[in-house]
Amino acid sequence: MGLARETPEDWWEVEALYDLCFAPGREALSSYRLRDGVAPVAALCLCLRDETEALIGAIRHWPVRVGRGRAPALLLGPVAVHPTRQGEGLAGLLIHETLGQARAEGWERVLLVGDAPYYGRFGFARLPGVGMPPPTNPERVLGVELVPGAWQGVTGEIERWMAES
Repeated sequence: MGLARETPEDWWEVEALYDLCFAPGREALSSYRLRDGVAPVAALCLCLRDETEALIGAIRHWPVRVGRGRAPALLLGPVAVHPTRQGEGLAGLLIHETLGQARAEGWERVLLVGDAPYYGRFGFARLPGVGMPPPTNPERVLGVELVPGAWQGVTGEIERWMAES
């Protein structure tokens, strides 16, 4: 198996994997509104290929800002593993790898919308006071600190990443 940074040539294949793994209309979710017109963080977009070079997993991260202080954060997702390879720990491999890389790149906090029991194993926990655009269930807004205390005092709405003026 090989893990590598996603390239522009991988884009359509990664999108096809996401289409296969997620419900139709996935791009209508509020998290996609935070991605509109914003480039993902290239160093944190990875592809996982098997020994035949078939794409079996992919993960992307997007920059966002949180609250009045416009604290920078990463929005993890989507992360997907081909249905024939699910249950092998490959999503965990992608998540662990990118969280380590994000820390090394100087990011302090990561958030996502997901199931607490699943993402809790990676250190994610509910982010009280941090809100996604509707109709996101606030119980599913989770975060992890890459630097101790990084989420302390960070509250408010999550917004699209815009260059500071």
